[in-house]
Amino acid sequence: MHTNDNDLVDVDPFGPEEPPTTIPVYKRNQAPEGLATKRQLKELGLRPGGQQVVAEVETRGPKNGFLYEIALAKPVRPMTLAKEYALDKAMAARQTCPECGRRFFYCLRISLGICLECHEGTPADPTSYLNGPASPTAA
Repeated sequence: MHTNDNDLVDVDPFGPEEPPTTIPVYKRNQAPEGLATKRQLKELGLRPGGQQVVAEVETRGPKNGFLYEIALAKPVRPMTLAKEYALDKAMAARQTCPECGRRFFYCLRISLGICLECHEGTPADPTSYLNGPASPTAA
């Protein structure tokens, strides 16, 4: 069959310009040397650093873990005082009871919004929080 320049071509304007690429999928503990997951990179003091995923590893859950090249990984950025302050401030909001003002060593339940002592009157263990009840402010 002979094709002319005038023949119509079916083109999907929303389709990808390049065909999708596939990456290899390895069984658990079968990935080759030099590849690691984000968690494994973090244990080595590294981060992916913007590199593309090179492979996947099957997990017990519904999602596969992504593998990155260790050689292309970059060192983890150090914690700055500003980051540490922001993190502590965010955790304080999750650990402080708005009723009594005590900050606990754990995050309070979102469903309650307050500590158990304020919710149901159960006394809290004094070793479970950082500071005592908030004192009234002097005017």
